[in-house]
Amino acid sequence: MIAMLTVCAVAMAQIPAVDGDVNGDGFVTTSDVTALYNYLLNGDATYFATSDVDGDGYITVGDITYVYNILLSGGNPGNDSHEYVDLGLPSGTLWATMNVGASTPEECGDYFSWGETTPREGEDPYWTNYQWSVNKWNTMTKYCTNSSQGYNGFVDGKTELDPEDDVATVNWGSKWQMPSKAQMEELRTKCTWQWTTSNGVKGYLVKSKSNGASLFMPVTDYYSNGQIYNAGYLGYYWTRTLHETTSYKAYYLFFYSSSNLECTYGERYSGFAVRAVRVSQN
Repeated sequence: MIAMLTVCAVAMAQIPAVDGDVNGDGFVTTSDVTALYNYLLNGDATYFATSDVDGDGYITVGDITYVYNILLSGGNPGNDSHEYVDLGLPSGTLWATMNVGASTPEECGDYFSWGETTPREGEDPYWTNYQWSVNKWNTMTKYCTNSSQGYNGFVDGKTELDPEDDVATVNWGSKWQMPSKAQMEELRTKCTWQWTTSNGVKGYLVKSKSNGASLFMPVTDYYSNGQIYNAGYLGYYWTRTLHETTSYKAYYLFFYSSSNLECTYGERYSGFAVRAVRVSQN
């Protein structure tokens, strides 16, 4: 049995510049798992730049699991090339400059059902092929607070997505996540929204009321009947927050040209875009 080892050396207790980077090369790879394993097995600290990656005050197999989960989720914060903007919001939330799956701020990116992490392509999103239901709206198998809407009365009380079901976390790494309803409302109320066109694409210029920084939220339309419903003036952006009482629905930001901008809720199987957030610049 591997004994629990207390973090005592100053160099080994330092906070890593990149979450999960044990050997200090600026990336999270299998070499970080190997470095932890060799230390626990043989006391070999040759490649250690930091050690207690899970922050519990000890070096244990838990640290190996922590790094392994980062790798398993596809996240590599050391190779995080996704840009973000600090809008000076009270919560400190930092917003990505483009959507998940996009390569420019004007692109819609990919379409996802709520709680699914692979894009909706080639099939019409509906309850019959939604990951967290059994064919109907009242058969939720995860994220359910209402027993009348859970499969055989299922309830788990979860109201926000777990990291493994958060498309931003899975695709971009552990520092990223889908915005909560509160974060989306903060963006909506603490910034000015100006309907505009950027590089030929319609959408909103979202400008901070506190520091003047801005980002562009393009029209996204939505994915239905195996294709993109392309009206050219609608925006649908998921949050990670479940509706309080209607468990087969979740919150999203909706806009209709320059005449409507609100956080509302809709069926979880719907194919919408995602704009990611992070809570730290490190």
